[in-house]
Amino acid sequence: QEHYGGLKGLTIAWIGDGNNVLHSFMASAAKLGAHLRIATPRGFEPDPRITKITEQNSKECGTKLLLTTDPLEAADSANVLVTDTWISMGQEEEKKERLKAFQGYQITMQTAKSAASNWTFLHCLPRKPEEVDDEVFYSPRSLVFQEAENRKWTI
Repeated sequence: QEHYGGLKGLTIAWIGDGNNVLHSFMASAAKLGAHLRIATPRGFEPDPRITKITEQNSKECGTKLLLTTDPLEAADSANVLVTDTWISMGQEEEKKERLKAFQGYQITMQTAKSAASNWTFLHCLPRKPEEVDDEVFYSPRSLVFQEAENRKWTI
């Protein structure tokens, strides 16, 4: 919102795990007027109960929701590319399996080629290189440090 001047009409692409951070985006995006495009590997989709609520919110608010397994499809025309850790606390034993499942989900400049011309990148940190490459993470389009600062004020 700070960067774009508002959220209404923006398209947010989530590329990664169907986790609690994604659930927060799903609970709020439509109500804020943002479209949501979600790419997760099979078996790592968001909670179906949250998906059902999100579908209803999108319908009521006139926003679009896309669920796919294709990261490039999710990134298509997106203003904001977002990911989060693929291995959360308590999932360390699943690391090998998860890294295999998430192959092809790393956000790179190639991913961003089909995004909107004004695309930006978000990640709630800490970040691992397999989730987003250095070129995107340290680029002027990355808002991760502003995002971290904004979280500080809510704590």
